[in-house]
Amino acid sequence: MVTDPIADFLTRIRNAQLAGHRLVEIPASNLKKRLTEILYDQGYILKYKFEDDNKQGLIKIALKYDPSTKQPAIRSLERVSRPGLRQYAKPAEIKRVINGLGVAILSTSKGVLTDKQAKAQNVGGEVLCYIS
Repeated sequence: MVTDPIADFLTRIRNAQLAGHRLVEIPASNLKKRLTEILYDQGYILKYKFEDDNKQGLIKIALKYDPSTKQPAIRSLERVSRPGLRQYAKPAEIKRVINGLGVAILSTSKGVLTDKQAKAQNVGGEVLCYIS
């Protein structure tokens, strides 16, 4: 049993990129599926696929690399809120990641949103992670 599934999700992606893998498989949950969709929408991953195996399910993520330098598209994945210390932010307090070039992902009352979406809808929430 994993005590922090979001940290596990981020660590699996980080480790796969460091090892140079093209594909990573992660046990599925609704929160992880939404995180995957946000990563895809923001252009950090090539594609993804949700597979049902009559148990928990799997998320297969095709990682994105720069063709010329072979560097991963995701430079850093940082877990902000954790089970031992939750971090919450109001809409005005949401920090910009790398001066607006990165993305903060928040869990709000309107679902899992990026920092820009949360500010546009004027909702705050738990800051899950920073991606750049």
